Amino acid sequence: MKSTSVKKNFAYQMVYEVFILLLPFLTSPYIARVIGAKGLGMYSYSHTVANYFVLFAMLGLKNHGNRIIAKSRENKDELNSAFSNLLTIHIIVSVLVCLAYVGYIFIAQDKIYAIIQSGLVLSSLFDISWFYFGIEKFKLTVTRNSIIRILTVISVFAFVRKPGDLWIYCTIMSVGMLVSQLALWIPLKRYVSFVKPQWNQMIKHLKPMLILFIPTIAVSLYKYMDKIMIGSMNTKVQLGYYENAEKVINILMTVITSFGTVMLPKMSNLAAKKSQEVMKYINMSMDFINCLAFGLAFGLAGVGTVFSVVFWGDEFAASGYIIMGLAVTVPFIAFANVIRTQHLIPNSRDKEYVSSVCIGGLLNLIINSILIPRYGAMGAMIGTVFAEASVCIIQAFVVRKDLPILKYLKDCLFYFIFGTAMFAVVFLTGNFMGTGIVTLLVQIPVGAIMYIALCVLYMHHTNNPTLENITGKLKSKLKKRG
Repeated sequence: MKSTSVKKNFAYQMVYEVFILLLPFLTSPYIARVIGAKGLGMYSYSHTVANYFVLFAMLGLKNHGNRIIAKSRENKDELNSAFSNLLTIHIIVSVLVCLAYVGYIFIAQDKIYAIIQSGLVLSSLFDISWFYFGIEKFKLTVTRNSIIRILTVISVFAFVRKPGDLWIYCTIMSVGMLVSQLALWIPLKRYVSFVKPQWNQMIKHLKPMLILFIPTIAVSLYKYMDKIMIGSMNTKVQLGYYENAEKVINILMTVITSFGTVMLPKMSNLAAKKSQEVMKYINMSMDFINCLAFGLAFGLAGVGTVFSVVFWGDEFAASGYIIMGLAVTVPFIAFANVIRTQHLIPNSRDKEYVSSVCIGGLLNLIINSILIPRYGAMGAMIGTVFAEASVCIIQAFVVRKDLPILKYLKDCLFYFIFGTAMFAVVFLTGNFMGTGIVTLLVQIPVGAIMYIALCVLYMHHTNNPTLENITGKLKSKLKKRG
């Protein structure tokens, strides 16, 4: 099966992930003003609980399924067998999880929202995105899901008109996710055939799936559990502040994780072939992602307080400070993402990956338990920063003999300095001009131009291969047009 270029796959996957987050994000100013911080907190709580059941339904399949399909895609019989066995395990587990969620509905505080979110849990049963990622058919998932996401956003503006329409908003988001997963089944028979699964083959996949499921649960402690803890240990208003702030950070992380999702099947395939190109891809990826991550993180931190008021209104001013804190996690996540998706998982070093994420999850849980009752959303933000930093440090330590970590850190230092300079200019501009849309429209281009200029000067001075690759392609295109 022919592989699409990394560049195109990255573009497709980034669009796919951005649509998952960006379109609901674009509705957030409207939703924030219509249903308010408390209503948004109620939605976030019910959605987060349902997401926990989704995590159990997927059972580590996102990474393991992607990896196995990528290694089997060049042999049709192996591909059919791998897909059939993985899918059968997934269906069995998902059905059990759906039944468990039905049981949860009977004890839920807000039963109406728990019932509505059952569509989200049911969607996990039909999730086969891991197969398309494994065969690198990113464009297909982008096209179908983008259309559905757009229809979802149109429905929100059309039907959600007052605070009492919160249940309608929940229904639209839940059903939209279910339909997007069902749509991927339509073209499936063009790429794979279902064969009779074999019990011994299914059992073989179960152990690595469970191993990769452990970090999923650990990560959920600072991706989902923090929201549940804020809603339970503090107020739904605080959860509303945190929900909006995290949406902004997730937009940035979409770019980072999209690159990792694209590189995972590529690196798994190269690792299976023992290719010499592995280090070249890792080095280029680390430089590109670090440059991007520091720019996005410091830029967002600089505009955070202005952005929150302009986008969501004065009621959500507190979200700006949470955005500034959560932005700190972006470089840590980016650095660890390259290590994880391009070295640890492709080489089946799951234990190191699992242990690092578990430590981060435990640290987050402890800090949250101490700080959330007193500081609410700010306490959860602090816990998340410490968790992501610890995961990054541990993963960098365990691969120090395999990858030039010190070189990567040296390069990060320059991006850190450029980001700090940009942050200072952007933040001071906000303080001088005040919180208004004009201020935001000045801050964004000033910060972007400043950071890009500093990075280009640095790359030119050091003969950076990333810059040479970009300029080389531009020159080539100009010659063709000439």
